[in-house]
Amino acid sequence: TFLSALTNTIPVVFGGRPAAGIEGGYVVDVDNVAGARTGTERLISTGRKRIATITGPRDMRVGSEREAGFLSALADAGLTPGPVVEGDFTLSGGAAAMRIVMEQDPTIDGIFVASDSMAAGAMTVLTSMGIKVPTDIAMVGYDDSEAARSTEVPLTTVRQPSEQMGVAMADTLIAVLNGAEDMPRTMILPTELIIRASA
Repeated sequence: TFLSALTNTIPVVFGGRPAAGIEGGYVVDVDNVAGARTGTERLISTGRKRIATITGPRDMRVGSEREAGFLSALADAGLTPGPVVEGDFTLSGGAAAMRIVMEQDPTIDGIFVASDSMAAGAMTVLTSMGIKVPTDIAMVGYDDSEAARSTEVPLTTVRQPSEQMGVAMADTLIAVLNGAEDMPRTMILPTELIIRASA
C-alpha cells in the first residue's frame, strides 16, 4: 500500500498500532489487553457476576484487544460473559449498544465499555431506564478522557498515558531523524485504573 511504501522511505511513528497490512515505521501504544483486564477485574472485585461489554469496532486492533482482555478476565474468574455488543467509540454508538445489551440481558450487574465516550452514552440510556449506576449496574470505561469526568456519575476508567505517548512518539522520531539505529520498533506503555463512583 501507499502508506507501507511511505514508511519504508521516511521515518513514521504511529500512535497505536496501524491497520493490518501497513508495515514499517515505529509504534507507541498501550497494552490494551491488560488495560481491559484491569477494568473488568475492577467490576469483578466489587462483586459483579453478570458482566457485559460494549466493544470497539472488531475490525480495529484496539477494539479486538480490549474485547480479548475483557473475556480473559472473566474466564480467569470462572464467570460467563454477559452480552458482548460491538460499538463504534462514539457517544451515540454507546447508547445504541447499551440498549441492545439490556434487550439481550436485563439482569446484568456490571459493564465494561471500551471507551469513555461510549460509556457516557451508555450511562444516559441506563438513567433513562431508571437504572442506577453503580447500585444496579457498575460501569468501567476506557481512556480517562474528559467524558469520564463529565458523566452524571463520575466514571471509573482505564487511563491511557496520552501525554507520555506523545512525548515518546516525538522522542522516537527525533532520535531516528538524528540517525539512531537502535530505537525499538514498538514501545508499549502501561495503563492505570482510575477509580471513581461508577465502580
